[in-house]
Amino acid sequence: MNWYDFLLRNRGEVLERTAEHIGLVAAAMAIALAIGLPLGIALVRRVTLQRWVLAVANVVQTIPSLALFGFLIPVPWIGGVGASTAIVALALYALLPILRNTCTGITGVDAAVIESARGMGMTPQQVLWQVELPLAAPVLLAGIRVATVISVGITTIAAAIGAGGLGVFIFRGVAMVNNQVILAGAIPAALLAVLADFGLGVVQRRLATR
Repeated sequence: MNWYDFLLRNRGEVLERTAEHIGLVAAAMAIALAIGLPLGIALVRRVTLQRWVLAVANVVQTIPSLALFGFLIPVPWIGGVGASTAIVALALYALLPILRNTCTGITGVDAAVIESARGMGMTPQQVLWQVELPLAAPVLLAGIRVATVISVGITTIAAAIGAGGLGVFIFRGVAMVNNQVILAGAIPAALLAVLADFGLGVVQRRLATR
C-alpha cells in the first residue's frame, strides 16, 4: 500500500487532520498579526527598542520547536498539552518575519513622498495609514507569507503534544517505521505550505503592481 492508497482509505481522518492543521495555523497567524503589526509600527521610530525586540524575536526563532513546546507546557493559562500551547508557540515563531518586515517596509518608504504628504497638511496618522502602510504593503505581506509557510511546517511537530494536525500521521509512521504513513502526513503538509505561499504571493504581486 502506497501513501496515496493510505490517503484514500483514511480520507475521513485525513480531512479531519488537515482541518486541524489549517485551524492551528490560522489561529497562530491571527495572534501573530494582532501583536506583530501594531508592535512593528510602534517600533519604526524607536530604533534602540526595535533592536532589542528583534533580538528577542531572533532568540525565540533559534529555539527548537519541540523544546519550545516543552517549555510552554507548564506555563499557567497558556500551557498544557493540546492546541493552546501549540498556537502560542506558532505565534511566537511567526512574530519575527512579521515584525522585521513591518519595520523594514515602513522605513523603506521614500522620504520625499512622506515629506510631500506632510506638505499637503496630512497628520502623522494620515501619513501612516494613507501613505506609509499602502506603500509598505508588499513588504509587509512578504513577511506574512514567510511566517505562514514557517507555521505550516512547524505545526507538524505540534502533534507531539496532542495538538493534532497532519503531524499525527508523521509520528504514527515513525512509530510504525512505515514511510507510507509518514508521507501521508508530510506530502499534504507540504502542499498546504505551497498553496499558502502561492496564494499570498499572488496577493503580494498585485499589491506591488498597484
